[in-house]
Amino acid sequence: MNGHPLSRRRFLVSTSSAAGSLVIAFHLPGVAAAAQGKDFSPDAYLRVGADESVTIVVALVEMGQGTFTSIPMLIAEELEVDLSRVRVEQAPADEKTYGHPLYGLQTTGGSASIQAAWAKLRQVGATARLMLVAAAAQTWSVPATECRAENGTVRHLPSGRSASYGALAGTAATLPIPKDAPLKDPATFRLVGTPAHRLDTPSKVDGTAQFGIDVKVPGMKVAAIAVCPFIGGRLISVDDARTRSVSGVRQVLTSSSAVAVVADHYGAARKGLAALRVRWDEGPSAAFSNKVWGEQLAQALSKQKGVVPVAEGSFEKANATAARRHRAVYESPPLAHSALEPLNCTIHVRKDGCDVWLGSQAPARVQSLVAKAIGMAPEQVTVHNYLVGGGFGRKLDADYAETAAHLAKQVDFPLKVVFSREEDIQHDAYRPYFRDELAAVLDRKGELVAFSHRSAGSAVIARYAPAWLSNGQDTDAVHTAETPYAVPNRYVEYVRHEPPAGLLTGNWRGVGPTHHAFPNECFIDELAAMAKVDPLAFRERMLGKNPRALAMLRLAASKAGWGAAMPARRGRGIALVDAWGSYAALVTDITVGRDGSIKVDRMVCAVDCGLAVNPDGVEAQIESGIVYGLSAALYGTLTFEGGRVVQSNYHDYQPLRMHEMPIVEVHILKSTLPPGGVGEMGTALVCPSLMNAVYSATGKRFRSYPVSADQLKTA
Repeated sequence: MNGHPLSRRRFLVSTSSAAGSLVIAFHLPGVAAAAQGKDFSPDAYLRVGADESVTIVVALVEMGQGTFTSIPMLIAEELEVDLSRVRVEQAPADEKTYGHPLYGLQTTGGSASIQAAWAKLRQVGATARLMLVAAAAQTWSVPATECRAENGTVRHLPSGRSASYGALAGTAATLPIPKDAPLKDPATFRLVGTPAHRLDTPSKVDGTAQFGIDVKVPGMKVAAIAVCPFIGGRLISVDDARTRSVSGVRQVLTSSSAVAVVADHYGAARKGLAALRVRWDEGPSAAFSNKVWGEQLAQALSKQKGVVPVAEGSFEKANATAARRHRAVYESPPLAHSALEPLNCTIHVRKDGCDVWLGSQAPARVQSLVAKAIGMAPEQVTVHNYLVGGGFGRKLDADYAETAAHLAKQVDFPLKVVFSREEDIQHDAYRPYFRDELAAVLDRKGELVAFSHRSAGSAVIARYAPAWLSNGQDTDAVHTAETPYAVPNRYVEYVRHEPPAGLLTGNWRGVGPTHHAFPNECFIDELAAMAKVDPLAFRERMLGKNPRALAMLRLAASKAGWGAAMPARRGRGIALVDAWGSYAALVTDITVGRDGSIKVDRMVCAVDCGLAVNPDGVEAQIESGIVYGLSAALYGTLTFEGGRVVQSNYHDYQPLRMHEMPIVEVHILKSTLPPGGVGEMGTALVCPSLMNAVYSATGKRFRSYPVSADQLKTA
């Protein structure tokens, strides 16, 4: 990336001056124009240069999940080039051109990158390969059927002649673009499905990789910001007398709900910010707290009728004649993202346009919101998107860029606005607080014959992308409707309840599955205990019609040694998740100390994600998801009190420490099915498997998390 991701404007300039290059944009019918003086409208595309370069422009951002490797693998496989020859460029902000193939917006999230790219980007490579072969056949006046693409060259089989892709690029660019170029049989794949080294790793190791926080622009000043700490609050007044005497401080900027100190460098800006005397209006939600939020969710479920995505059979009839009934209430707490790279955005507002530098999961959303904030048209705003130092869904939102824009339009130089870790955690787009009320009916044999799940919480997708609603339903919020288990009578209801205005809820390495897996899978364990059946066996008998889920459940259990006796205060829990087109099961072994501590000893995960494009990447995704999920399950205490967030940094919103990392085993099923998503699967599995292990170790059931040491001392 060299610190300057390719903008649409620079792409057009560079391609119009690059003689002898072949530019392929899939979706474009017709004839490929000669590279000299011509261009295509960019899409997810490939550029093969006369200098033998192979450049792949990736529309899905790299935030540690490996898209800058796995996506190029798809094109390189079909193009027949070695991955080491590929150079990756980040696509510019352009939603019309780079909208996600599955849902239109230019976003990266929802474990959907490989699913979206699988067919589309293989087609890019296949089309280019077909045209290069045709170019060679035309050059040699031989039938194309006698030519074969191999490792960046085209070879004429009868004569042994060969030509490199670079030598053929100019001719290929003049040929008609074929429609529906045939794709390779997956059985012939040489690259896809094999472990590949990450293309972005070397630059991250040697420090040349560029993240938003690294941006340096000539004439740039740096701002440290304080946003009103109260939900829905506003700025009343600022006394900056002491701040202006701090060396390096240039000025103080304000907006309706924030104040920022501009300085030559961040240290001076932070010192100046600390010297400010600020008065805040606490707003209408000064009494808001976790307790209030929880009570509101309970009231919503008791008084409101929600959306009913599933009503199969009759839960009420089954309940009326039940042999055994069981009810439970689960609560999933709000959670922050706490990414290693805190929020930041650099903006230069000029009379004729605006440039924005940052790392975002949704560059077109940044473009739109910044344009609105500064009173310009979106096409006047150029977004330079960098590597993202931890997204987890937080950087799908662009509220921080909008805040930075309101400040930057007050100055005539590039302004980097840095949100401290404290500001980041206390002004997040939080994973919503959810309340789940579950009920079940068992027959005399202990079989689950009826199941009811009513939940209340925030509808993130309805707020973020209303166009994604299906028949008016937020499919993410009602994800509990999706279950791998066969139950004759099933009822699912979702009541939407939003927190006060000013409290933003958002995606958190997924929302629906990472929320619903906890109450569903822990409640299944409760029913197994009630039926006096092993939790594994109880699940198995409901999965006869779901062989993929059953296979993963059994694989994880087998590899973990399920059924072996456990010593005192040691426990083993299991959980199963069916989401994002994939199936996975996790077995967690723990030890509960007499002091109430939880030591996670071992975690064994089995994954069926269809064809694993880069198995190393899949394994890393599951492992990282487990770490992220453990941080939340063990330490995810986010407290709202007096209308504001109490926690502020890693000392009181703690991530998992290195010495706490358990042994993790990941077993990936070899499959020829199309790829599913894995980025959020590990995270969704952690909490239910952990809490089921806590019950196994202590005999005590906890229906919210994290569990304190005091609670476990008496267990």
